[in-house]
Amino acid sequence: MSERWARAVLSTYSFAGTLAYPVIGTYVAWRSHKGKEDPARRRERYGRAGFARPEGPLIWLHAASVGETLAVGPLIECILDYGINIVLTTGTVTSAKVAEERFGQRIIHQYVPLDLKPAVSRFLDHWQPDLAIIAESEIWPMTIMELGKRRVPQVLVNGRLSDRSFQSWKKRAFLAEALFENLAHVVAQSELDGERFAALGARPVTVSGNLKVDTPPPPADERELYMLQRQIGWRPTWAAVSTHEGEETIAAEVHMRVRGRHPGLLTIIVPRHPERATALVEEFGAQGLNVARRSTGDRITADTDILLGDTIGEMGLYLRLTEIAFVGRSLVGEGGQNPLEPAMLQTAVLAGRNVQNFRDSYQRLIDRGGAKLVRDGDMLAGAVNFLLLNEVVRRKMIAAGMVAVEDMRGALAITLKALDPFIQPLIVKSRLKGVQ
Repeated sequence: MSERWARAVLSTYSFAGTLAYPVIGTYVAWRSHKGKEDPARRRERYGRAGFARPEGPLIWLHAASVGETLAVGPLIECILDYGINIVLTTGTVTSAKVAEERFGQRIIHQYVPLDLKPAVSRFLDHWQPDLAIIAESEIWPMTIMELGKRRVPQVLVNGRLSDRSFQSWKKRAFLAEALFENLAHVVAQSELDGERFAALGARPVTVSGNLKVDTPPPPADERELYMLQRQIGWRPTWAAVSTHEGEETIAAEVHMRVRGRHPGLLTIIVPRHPERATALVEEFGAQGLNVARRSTGDRITADTDILLGDTIGEMGLYLRLTEIAFVGRSLVGEGGQNPLEPAMLQTAVLAGRNVQNFRDSYQRLIDRGGAKLVRDGDMLAGAVNFLLLNEVVRRKMIAAGMVAVEDMRGALAITLKALDPFIQPLIVKSRLKGVQ
């Protein structure tokens, strides 16, 4: 009964998508107007290819946004070393830019097709992938079902299921099983993630750890870093990064409470969504705070209170300007953001308690002493003040975070081992074609 019900639901989903397809252009146009789509490449969202398919084996690798794209970077490099073609799809303009900067012409980048049957079918008809690798938690029913119908192996890597997603899938266990049975292998980030995928019907499941640990820390332009360091000079600093709405206000309040004990304090605020920067400048200005806005090249002067990091792709720069970093979406909102980059770049990590999406990473950092969770803005102010005052404690946290990161390495090797049965035949196929 549940199997028939799952088929009925998926058939309805497919039918509804087909009906919506002719009018979905309005939605894509709206996203384009908001800067969330590349107007010149909107056709790709309908599965229309921007390039010819290269000859030989081809792997379709999907990474939703910037974080996932960076995480699978080393994996892509390994596959390219095997001589296999890759078409990488992402869903955001910023991730497309990251892919271009990182891989250039060595891969083919396309925007991921909408999860509607006409778009997915057109995409698969053109690219005819030999293997599909999906990063983290991108579960798109129509895409999974269409790949399954074509008998294309699908492997989920760096897989994770948040508390909310797991509970949602549990309520629809019949549907989860019908989808996850199409996955040839799930490589999960943590034991908990692995148990959750298995409970929803995925087989087999391997636990690798987080691929993001095996990526290099985000880079920084050396000239820009030197220039900002000279402008900051001797001043004490701390940063609030990947913040969500409301957390910037908390960070500004922390600054005003702590600066009396730390003359010259500079607070670095890096919002997760830089498009909110203008509103934040107005908010901080109303509080009497002087703001240097990175995107407009404002100089950091002696009376600058806040450096507003409203640019994309410069997290490595901002984190190299401080030794204390609060990681957002943890006091306001839920789920948290990835703490590994701050730990890699030698900062003492602070966060709120709502870090469910990165539970394993935070737990390992906390167990080693490299991170501390705070209850609210008051506790955050106390923690920032304490770490600014106590260099020895701050250095111990930084060292502990580095040890924790080192302990977590190895996910790439485990992932490659899980992928080996699917990739080896493609390597042989590629070499045979080269001999012909």
